[in-house]
Amino acid sequence: MRMVIDDLVKNPGSWLSMRKPTGVVISSRVRLARNVANSAFPGWAGEDERVRLCNRLQIVVGGLRSVPKPVFFEMGALDSLDKDVLRERHLISHELCERGRGSAVAVGAEESISVMINEEDHLRLQAMSPGMNLPAMWDALTAVDSEIEEQIEYAFSDAQGYLTACPSNVGTGMRASVMLHLAGLRMVGEVEAVVNGLEKLGLAVRGLLGEGTEAHGNMFQLSNQQTLGESEQEILEALLAIIDEVVGHEENARARLAERGATRLADAVARARGLLLNCRILSSQEALDLLSDLRLGVEMGLIGNFKVERLNEIMLLTQPGHLQKMARKILNPEERDMMRAQMVQSRLKGTSLLA
Repeated sequence: MRMVIDDLVKNPGSWLSMRKPTGVVISSRVRLARNVANSAFPGWAGEDERVRLCNRLQIVVGGLRSVPKPVFFEMGALDSLDKDVLRERHLISHELCERGRGSAVAVGAEESISVMINEEDHLRLQAMSPGMNLPAMWDALTAVDSEIEEQIEYAFSDAQGYLTACPSNVGTGMRASVMLHLAGLRMVGEVEAVVNGLEKLGLAVRGLLGEGTEAHGNMFQLSNQQTLGESEQEILEALLAIIDEVVGHEENARARLAERGATRLADAVARARGLLLNCRILSSQEALDLLSDLRLGVEMGLIGNFKVERLNEIMLLTQPGHLQKMARKILNPEERDMMRAQMVQSRLKGTSLLA
């Protein structure tokens, strides 16, 4: 198992493995919360009961045609660093990190589909993809969900829909989200107004690593909050319409920067590149913020000899868990900051300023 975790660090993960630039929308994700009928929710079940159900569900998930040859990680067999790597790759949640025996995650090929077992709910199905791909992710997850339901009776109410541990997920049990890079709006001073507007529309706005995290690196995760009273298709259509509008605002902000703020933009990009290439210590937050400006420079044609997918790789590898896996030892915060600076510089060599 440890060898598999170590191997994960060598690859950026499918949600960052772009075959072509995605622009403002970095990635798409759809999650479904499901529970087994006549079984206590994980938070109420005893350890023996969780272990029995986990074993049963692993057999079911291991035989799915829609998730061929999944790799299983049992939470009780992982140390905190292994869990950090899985969390940083968006394969498990903060809550599953806290779990031990009787909880697990199944990871499909290229990490595009994963299934958390005995997190807050018995099953959390997830599909991720680079770019704007919510409809395709919903289709992929529907196939997984349908296969499981052929073998497992879900906790379901004709009046309320799928029953979940948290009342906010009752109904469809679906959370659809996209990760957006809103550096242009931040630079023109409008991102707070946009975020406030999104929250008034009922969307959840979170940071790079999900619930409870801030939007460092100008990375914002937007997702639906309502799961009851609307169909999955209605939720997706409403979210897609809002995302299109936000993307339009970001593209407009970038156009204004190019037209009226070119010097300011070029200065921010040059400063970010200079600091990243010459610093001796680099915190996680500072790395994400500087890489955000560099990403904006690459996407707006101000940086040469560099591709956005390399920035995605750096963004992931600068996370604490990945750094320590690469070092093959536990590092204190200062050691991590020093290693992060060295790693970033080695991967930015050869870049050039075009303006």
